[in-house]
Amino acid sequence: MALDEIRKHIDAIDSQLIDLLSQRAELVHEVGVIKKREGLQIYAPDREDALLRKLVKMNQGRLPEKSIRAIYREIMSAALALEEDLKIAYLGPEGTWTHQAAIKKFGHSVNYTPHPSFADVFDDVARRRADYGVVPIENSTEGAVSHTLDLLVDSPLRICAQILLRINNNLLASIPREKIKTLYSHPQVFGQCKNWILRHFPEADLVEVSSTTKAAHLSKEKASEGAASLGGRLAAQLAGLEVLDEAIQDRATNTTRFLVIGEKTCPATGNDRTSILFAVHDRPGSLVAALRAFDAFEINMSKIESRPSKQKDWEYIFYVDLAGHCGNEQVSSALRELETHCSLVKILGSYPDSTE
Repeated sequence: MALDEIRKHIDAIDSQLIDLLSQRAELVHEVGVIKKREGLQIYAPDREDALLRKLVKMNQGRLPEKSIRAIYREIMSAALALEEDLKIAYLGPEGTWTHQAAIKKFGHSVNYTPHPSFADVFDDVARRRADYGVVPIENSTEGAVSHTLDLLVDSPLRICAQILLRINNNLLASIPREKIKTLYSHPQVFGQCKNWILRHFPEADLVEVSSTTKAAHLSKEKASEGAASLGGRLAAQLAGLEVLDEAIQDRATNTTRFLVIGEKTCPATGNDRTSILFAVHDRPGSLVAALRAFDAFEINMSKIESRPSKQKDWEYIFYVDLAGHCGNEQVSSALRELETHCSLVKILGSYPDSTE
């Protein structure tokens, strides 16, 4: 087949795609009308997760799974933008890994608002100035993000989705490599690239800042002083920097997990995770007795983390991720048993246990 003929076929298919997308948008609008009438949330993480898994399973063509997900992420993002002025608060500034995680979950068509602190993200959602918030919760190299854990204790918000984002840190600069004397970045990024820094820039000054975006802009401003930064490609683009070295993190599988927080938890999908927190009574063996509740009902714990309660010296609150949905009888029975051993049990939310 000649090139011009192939292009004509592509044009014809594009025309069909536009028509089908318009038809889909009309149907989505009808769904939105019904949801609004019945007081349901427009964004449904459970439906989204099920749809993406179904589409990947249906795919028999050349497009890889990540491409199918990326295409439909933007289709669903456009649909959300049609139904309401969806606002997403995230830990900023623009160009941070949290910003990229938010885009991965909600696409480019919704409205994003960066915030300087974790507390501001929570507050914006709680006061309904934003529909959802996106915050980091843990990194596969550096562990838990304590700010998020602490805010979940008193917040009325619920976890309604998670996002797993592969973190590729890069060396960013507008000067030659041999002129670099100072590296700027977020503390977690320095931790993720510790061995690389020791090998390549053992004598460089490391300056910690609040975000990789700020680090990128500072390295641009202070280039004449030998400044460079560590961060992502988006931060480099926003600051006008070059990527001198790619994927410099010590672990190739370096991944950060983010949470989507909102007013309601998510309905069961059949592949769910439940996050809770609890505080045990101050007596010997209370933590062991509490954990036996999960063993008795054969509930798998994928994460347990402790934080000071900040109410009493040496008193701790434990954060646990469980396999299953809080509406599941097995999980709810385990939680009822847990309550008999604890001074506090709080369900933070149930949501799809997505790997994307």
